[in-house]
Amino acid sequence: MTSTALHDLGVAQLATELRERRVSAVEAAQHFLDRAQAHQNLGAYVAVNPEITLAQARAQDAAIAAGTAGPLAGVPIAHKDIFVTKGFPSTAGSKMLAGYQSPFDATVVTRLAEAGAVTLGKLNCDEFAMGSANENSAIAPVGFDAPAPVRNPWDTHRIPGGS
Repeated sequence: MTSTALHDLGVAQLATELRERRVSAVEAAQHFLDRAQAHQNLGAYVAVNPEITLAQARAQDAAIAAGTAGPLAGVPIAHKDIFVTKGFPSTAGSKMLAGYQSPFDATVVTRLAEAGAVTLGKLNCDEFAMGSANENSAIAPVGFDAPAPVRNPWDTHRIPGGS
């Protein structure tokens, strides 16, 4: 494995590390799940489901071993909460959709999964993605009791901006 931390690798480099089996998809998924939990104070995630994430990662490790893996096999991704994602609540940052579980995936989620990407969770956003600052979500982020703006990881007194 490279001496660079997994979270400092670009997508192409991480995909190479996974494909060449220097790191497993399960190890990568767990690393990013651990970072999401360690940085809950940023309010970035509105939903995580480690069981689904790790099951997807195990399936990608098997595909890599079998030589049938897609170009993003094992690469973790989190989807903005405007994209419906099976197995995760999909709220678009709105109380109106609180608790909604989609029976299907958005096309972008499906295509990324077909390429081998592993879903880490759902990311906070302004309600119905109508904004540009990530300050107006009506959904409480993971680890919060009430809605909160997303915080910039380099300066938590600032916001990261929107999409």
